Amino acid sequence: MKFWIYTLGCKVNTYESNVIRDQLLNKGYKEDIDADIYIINTCTVTNTSDSKSLKMIRQVKRKNKDAIIVVCGCMAQVNLDKLDKEDIAIILGNKYKSNIVDLIEEYLKTKKPIVKIDNIMTTNFEPMILNNFNRTRAFVKIEDGCENYCTYCIIPYARGKVRSKDPNMVISEITKLVCDGHKEIVLTGIHTGHYGADLDNYSFAKLLSNIITIKGLERLRISSIEITELDNDVLQVLANSNIIVNHLHIPLQSGSDTILKLMNRKYDKAYFINKIKEIRQIRPDISITTDVIVGFPGETDTLFKETIDTIKKINFSKIHVFPFSLRKGTKAEELPDHIDDKTKKERVKVLLNISKELELKYMNKFLHKQVTFIPEKYQDGYLIGHTGNYLLVKALGDSNNLHQTITTVITNIDYPYCIGNNIK
Repeated sequence: MKFWIYTLGCKVNTYESNVIRDQLLNKGYKEDIDADIYIINTCTVTNTSDSKSLKMIRQVKRKNKDAIIVVCGCMAQVNLDKLDKEDIAIILGNKYKSNIVDLIEEYLKTKKPIVKIDNIMTTNFEPMILNNFNRTRAFVKIEDGCENYCTYCIIPYARGKVRSKDPNMVISEITKLVCDGHKEIVLTGIHTGHYGADLDNYSFAKLLSNIITIKGLERLRISSIEITELDNDVLQVLANSNIIVNHLHIPLQSGSDTILKLMNRKYDKAYFINKIKEIRQIRPDISITTDVIVGFPGETDTLFKETIDTIKKINFSKIHVFPFSLRKGTKAEELPDHIDDKTKKERVKVLLNISKELELKYMNKFLHKQVTFIPEKYQDGYLIGHTGNYLLVKALGDSNNLHQTITTVITNIDYPYCIGNNIK
């Protein structure tokens, strides 16, 4: 039988979908967009995410009215009532994704619909092992759940409490991926830096220290980490290892203390700025990227200007900008002074322009300097890939150099690329 997986949302969903894909392929199922089985791994971070998930379910039903439809993930976990159960063979929340193959085969035998939505607040970490990703970069999920309860976010209710993967399993999974030729490992989770909070005498810093000793690992990247999780132990590992890449993605969300408090973030802007200074004392040329939400309820023009000033003071190398999107069931829904869509769009545009300026400023720091990158694709005679600090490099080369560590000199900037010459 043929299957196809549609993945919405975050890198954790991407990882989990790839685990499901591996399992299906290993069982002899064939991957084909014209499928007999469609799996939709849903997202529910915003109301728009719910709409996209529902739209995808309708599309696959129209594509093949006899297809077996499997719906899993965050939307199914918190919004089961939105799903038309008559059209869906299997519905799972954020547990049992690793059992999808068995559940599909059970359905094929019985033709009876399956719905498994457990209490996510009391569940344990669901072990998953990814055996194959690609030869350049592999994501490894080390943690699930979040207990920050930001006022705009539904994810703690969709993913549950913080749960950590067994450290021995993490090391084993990464070791195999490296042995299979992966140059870079990306640690991911819902609240990645909170890894170990539920373990006895084991921390995120200790996990990093163990991973960087794996023979053959060239790069270790953290997908995202909260500023409050960059404690002295983590910074010590960062200072002593060149395996951990020169890039951190640290969500700011707002540069206004008033808005940060309304968001229930766990820091103020002074704490954020001072921690960034500490990091740059260790890694002066580090790329620090961030997320910012604009148009949060109560964000006046003055408070937005405060965010702009904070962003420029921190001097990020890139900003991912999101207009505030109301999520029903969150505390932000109850806040007064919601911002109109026109204002939100204008503020997004302002920050995107600032982001480009900051990107170009950071890229130009490496002009005429030697960098190392790993080509991920070959296009029109060029090798294209990222450096450890996430510069996107484009250099003339040969497809035989794909997935190999390449050294080049940046000769000019052609946004979004750093153009390299004389590859080695």
